[in-house]
Order: sequence, then structure tokens, then C-alpha cells
Amino acid sequence: MDHYDYFIVGAGFAGSTIAQKLASDYHKRVLVIDRRDHVGGNSYDYYDDHGVLIHKYGPHYFRTNSKKVFDFLSRFTEWRFYEYRVKAYVNKKLYSIPINRDTINQFFDIELHTAEEVKSFLDAKRVKIDVIKNSEDQVVSEVGWEIYESFFKNYTKKQWGVGPKELDKSVCARIPIRTNTDDRYFTDTYQAMPRDGYHVLFKNLLDHPYITVARNTDFSDINNKVSYKKLIYTGCIDEFFEYTFGRLPYRSLRFCHEHYNKEYYQDWSQINYPNDYEYTRIVEIKHATGQICPHTTVVKEFPLSEGEPYYPIPCPANHRLYTIYRKEAEKLKDVIFIGRLAQYNYLNMDQVVEQTLHLCEILAVE
Repeated sequence: MDHYDYFIVGAGFAGSTIAQKLASDYHKRVLVIDRRDHVGGNSYDYYDDHGVLIHKYGPHYFRTNSKKVFDFLSRFTEWRFYEYRVKAYVNKKLYSIPINRDTINQFFDIELHTAEEVKSFLDAKRVKIDVIKNSEDQVVSEVGWEIYESFFKNYTKKQWGVGPKELDKSVCARIPIRTNTDDRYFTDTYQAMPRDGYHVLFKNLLDHPYITVARNTDFSDINNKVSYKKLIYTGCIDEFFEYTFGRLPYRSLRFCHEHYNKEYYQDWSQINYPNDYEYTRIVEIKHATGQICPHTTVVKEFPLSEGEPYYPIPCPANHRLYTIYRKEAEKLKDVIFIGRLAQYNYLNMDQVVEQTLHLCEILAVE
């Protein structure tokens, strides 16, 4: 029976970052497994049959305000700096998302010139709500019913399978409302794509003599065949406990890739479709990767209630169920749960890396 200091389940950002730090900084023997045939988790990208670099599980635009996170990852990749912009297709027109001054001027057919004018205009549209309880409250209290109905309501229902009234306010609070004309989707200090792709970034993260990687390997099949001091689990927490208290709901996605024999399909990396079609967005990641290629591949995303878990669904009932699982997890002194699925939390890539770097600092002094 092979022995390791740490057994890590999942080779996404959480598992791969921890493995790298434990092996290179603390000289620990680490086994990393993943049930998929690749590392990189949902950030995995690859070249399709037409030679176009695509993101298999939807677009992953890296951004962070943390110099610590950015410097750490910069050891394993060079970057292509890219600030991505999103459009929303509403009433047969394209509008900038997040909502900004240009969006408001175009949508209401008005001419506001300053941030103060936008604020005054929105003050007249806002619905006064004393206690913000859900995502509908969050949006209408900021921009009123017209923008909510046109840009947020149906998109949220398609994406999450329930209306904004059923979701925690944090879901729509992630999307800012701007009074200026900044049309960048994010304003983080560091916004970039791994120059050679996420697959190279993860290959470099896991390239260490103290790290053993096993793909196509399920935790339940190998757990009794290896020995280890501590387990780090990045999969679904309810699955780990064999759904003892019930299943935690997740949203899944179906990806429909389409290839076109032209340089670009659309003028933007991402166009959202709040009210039309069954898919939520069309993504042409080639805009972000900067790949020079005479043809292109786009992906349409269709949200599903069943399938591979991608998004924890933030609502009170689900949080209560997760809390039960978390309390069970806290009883296990040699098992650590970390990452979006293990913590049932809608974490960004940089947040996962930051958490894992902090975790490694704790493990180092144990």
C-alpha cells in the first residue's frame, strides 16, 4: 500500500494549488486524484478538432485584486492581459453589461452626462425596500422594475431554475450598477488569461517529483488502497457523506459547441440572452485567448437541473442543509473540505487560490 502525507481529491484550482505548495514548500508527498480524464477542473481548456483553443466547461476569465494570488500563479504561467466585455441582447439590441451610463441612456433613450445625473435618474426608479431579502429586492432597490424585468429576471430564472425572489441577494449583488461609462465586466487590478492556456498552467502546477497524479480515478475506488496522514477533499460535500441528510441542489450546464469557417462569429467574447432562446449566452473565447486562427468555435450554454454540478444554488433552504453537512465535516479532524463544491459556495478562481494558500500556511505549522 502506497503511503502519502496528503491525499487530495480533485485536481482543480483548490487541489492543484495545495498540492504544489505542500510538495515544493514543505516537501510533502502528495497524491492527487480526479475522476475526469484531465486536470484543471472546470477551468480545463483544450484544442478542438479544428485547432481552436476552447474552454470545455464554459468561459473562465481570470481576475483578482490579490497580488499574492497573481504572483503565485505567475510562477506557472505567462499571461495575456485581457479585460473582457459583455453585451446583453434585449429587444433586438445589444447593451453593455453590467448596467452603466451608456446602458441606461440607450435603454431609456435619454442623455445623461454625469454620474450625478445617473444617480438622480436611478433614485427616481428605485423601489424603497427596508430589508433586502432576495435577488429581486437587490436589483429593484438599485435600478427599479424596468431594468430588472428586461435584464435580470428571465436570465436569472434560466440560469438558476428559480426566480430571483427565490435566490439569496448575493447572486445578483455580484453584478455592479455603474454610474460611469466603464463597460468592463470586472474592475479587478489583475485581469488576464494564461498565455498558453489553463491546461499548461495546471500541468506546471502539478509538475513536481513529490506529486503523484491519478486521472480517471474515483475516490470511493481508491480510498482503501492508499494510506495517508490527511485527506483534502474538494468534491461535493454531500457526496462525501453519501447523501446522508439529502442531496444539495446544484445547477448544471449543457454546452453546445459550434464551429464556423470564418475568423470571428461575433464582435464580443460573450453575449448574454436574458429573454430569447433556451441558452443563456454565446461565448467566443477566442477573443480572450488572442489565438490567431482563420476559423472559430463558439459555445452556447443551456442550464440544467441535473448533471455535472457547477453552481451551488444560494438560498436559505440549501444553506441550512449545507450547515448540517458542515457540522459533520467539522467532526473529522483529518479531513479538510475546501473549494466551491466542498464548501457549497459560489467562489471565484482567485478566491479558491487565496483560501488554499492560507490553508497551506496553517498546515505548515501543524
